[in-house]
Amino acid sequence: MENKGEYNMKDTIRRRAAVAAVLLITVFGFSGCDQIKAAYDKAKNKSGQSGSSQAASAAPAVKAAPATVYAVNTTTAVKGLIQDYLALSGDIVSASTVDTFSDAAGKVSKLYVTVGSRVRKGDPVAEVDPSRPGMEFVPSVVKAPVAGTVVALPAQLGMTVNQAVSLARIASGGGLEIRVHVAERFISRIALNQPCQVTVDAYPGEIFRGTVTELSPTLDAASRTMETKVGVDNAGSKLKAGMFAKVRIITETKDNIVKIPLSAVINRFGEQYVYVTDKTDPAAPVARKRTIVPGILIDGVQEVRQGLAPDEEFIIQGQSLLEDGSRINIIDRVAPLRAR
Repeated sequence: MENKGEYNMKDTIRRRAAVAAVLLITVFGFSGCDQIKAAYDKAKNKSGQSGSSQAASAAPAVKAAPATVYAVNTTTAVKGLIQDYLALSGDIVSASTVDTFSDAAGKVSKLYVTVGSRVRKGDPVAEVDPSRPGMEFVPSVVKAPVAGTVVALPAQLGMTVNQAVSLARIASGGGLEIRVHVAERFISRIALNQPCQVTVDAYPGEIFRGTVTELSPTLDAASRTMETKVGVDNAGSKLKAGMFAKVRIITETKDNIVKIPLSAVINRFGEQYVYVTDKTDPAAPVARKRTIVPGILIDGVQEVRQGLAPDEEFIIQGQSLLEDGSRINIIDRVAPLRAR
């Protein structure tokens, strides 16, 4: 039988061994957790890196969009002449015509001429018989009062006329003129000796020169127009009395001005501008906005007072979508306007 002292010593040894075992278990437990946690973190990091690299490899590369290049046509500004005008129309008539009358009333018994006949002063034109039933008289011979060409022949054989009826109208050879009527609002732009351009359907494309020769001192009360006579140069005798003519009376002439087609001008928000070509980099030309000061506009031709120099290249087609600095591709160069 063990004594009490030996028992107490063994009990103490057992307690110390138990405590040491507990401590060892605790230490190894924490160490295992740390190892597990480290392994977990390592696997997580490896998975995250792999996922990131996969995502990076799967995502497509983002590229910058190429700049838009606009196809355009260009032309060059021209320094030359521009003319403002009034467009009118009228009949070509002889500048000087004389009506022929009989001295006696009666029937036209004979005609000596036809329309277009050339007569000299004193040549017979017609005979008028003043005889009545039971009374016979010598026929009255009507003579040409001036030399010229018969342009109208109202008299007909057997026609009864009196001293107030014209038998023939003779153009005295003073040339041809056109009688036009100018509306009241335009008369301040008309003056004597203004140059004119005359065209007729008989000779398409041909221009005859004329001049304002006479202005009526009064206006027609009904139409509010002023009769104006335009003398025309009938070179080659192509023009005939009775033709219908279109007349341009030149009211203003400007020379040595810069002019461009109106189609090239952009008008937005009260500003008028064009796009000129900038070829600083010949491989990549761009459009540059250029504000202009316009002048008179005639038949689609715009005068440019400021903002554009002669022979400067600008865009005439394809400019509606452009902005300052837009890339352009010049497809065609259009022939410039005529200087004259």
